[in-house]
Amino acid sequence: MSATAAARKRGKPASGAGAGAGAGKRRRKADSAGDRGKSKGGGKMNEEISSDSESESLAPRKPEEEEEEELEETAQEKKLRLAKLYLEQLRQQEEEKAEARAFEEDQVAGRLKEDVLEQRGRLQKLVAKEAPASADIRVLRGHQLSITCLVVTPDDSAIFSAAKDCSIIKWSVESGRKLHVIPRAKKGAEGKPPGHSSHVLCMAISSDGKYLASGDRSKLILIWEAQSCQHLYTFTGHRDAVSGLAFRRGTHQLYSTSHDRSVKVWNVAENSYVETLFGHQDAVAALDALSRECCVTAGGRDGTVRVWKIPEESQLVFYGHQGSIDCIHLINEEHMVSGADDGSVALWGLSKKRPLALQREAHGLRGEPGLEQPFWISSVAALLNTDLVATGSHSSCVRLWQCGEGFRQLDLLCDIPLVGFINSLKFSSSGDFLVAGVGQEHRLGRWWRIKEARNSVCIIPLRRVPVPPAAGS
Repeated sequence: MSATAAARKRGKPASGAGAGAGAGKRRRKADSAGDRGKSKGGGKMNEEISSDSESESLAPRKPEEEEEEELEETAQEKKLRLAKLYLEQLRQQEEEKAEARAFEEDQVAGRLKEDVLEQRGRLQKLVAKEAPASADIRVLRGHQLSITCLVVTPDDSAIFSAAKDCSIIKWSVESGRKLHVIPRAKKGAEGKPPGHSSHVLCMAISSDGKYLASGDRSKLILIWEAQSCQHLYTFTGHRDAVSGLAFRRGTHQLYSTSHDRSVKVWNVAENSYVETLFGHQDAVAALDALSRECCVTAGGRDGTVRVWKIPEESQLVFYGHQGSIDCIHLINEEHMVSGADDGSVALWGLSKKRPLALQREAHGLRGEPGLEQPFWISSVAALLNTDLVATGSHSSCVRLWQCGEGFRQLDLLCDIPLVGFINSLKFSSSGDFLVAGVGQEHRLGRWWRIKEARNSVCIIPLRRVPVPPAAGS
């Protein structure tokens, strides 16, 4: 038996391939044993291994590693993260909504308060706190004789003016050009073309800008379509010159007054007469109305201001001026301003029969020393629901006044130079400008003539002048 076979029989490994395999197994065991020995030894080799791991951790990570970390987020963690993000978004949205709601509530509360005060007739916006100043005055010339009355359309786009020349002109506020002219009608003509044949004393425009009404010395009231200036109706019934017209706001109900001492009510939309009221003891000079079913009148030489309650057919009588009360204007539903030829301007409240405030010699005195007489107040105007009032005379200026708290005081703001008789004053709805009708003569007569005056319509821009800061502020 050969040696190789004997060895295989005894179980010993043979030389060659088998021996090499046995040696490899022994080397692997030795290596593993050495590794275990090193790990047990700890010391220096452990420090080197930890240093290598730190350098690996500080090295920039590859995208694959980042993706692996993202994938390591569990489904529960992802739900929690998304829920927190959603709650944060909801919180921000609710905060924004709460801020918007608070802002809206402040606005609504302020608006409701204004509406309530306006309905009660006690609204007084403080717009005259900073004194307005006149900028360049625009002069519109077209009438041959003195301007007697004017109105501004509700949208502030146009002005209607009338004069002693019996004509009516519609002006563009923006360009200052004539948009339409209603010429004087010849006496005896059968309304071809329609127009006035005598001095136009008063005008009114409805709050929706649809109808224009004009009254003259011939006892007639003419109704026009304001947009096209087309004649619609003619109201007759007064027995003397028509001196005052006013539409009730929000309706087409028209109030008129006359030198025949009466107040009449008309329905313009239905072209009908409603009723007549009596009470004044002399020719009525002016009339005004707002949204309530009532109107106020200036009684001229009878020295009274009257408030007419139309449904009850009753009236309230107020006394205070010593002269003829020639003009009146409502400030709000509960307060009004009037002017007289004794030079006084009065503020009234409907709850008191005497003026709340009375400014005597409001435009100063004229004449030689010892023979001075006050300038007549020929026109008044008020910016609706505010504390701003304007007065006109022939004292070479228009005066702006501020009403004190509760309308118990009248303080002069400024003078706007304007030569001639200021026969009519109207504020724009926005309060951005004041329109004055200027003439060489008083609208009701020819007592004086100012030759240097120009018969014209003057647009006076009103700009706010900021109050200068106090010293050291």
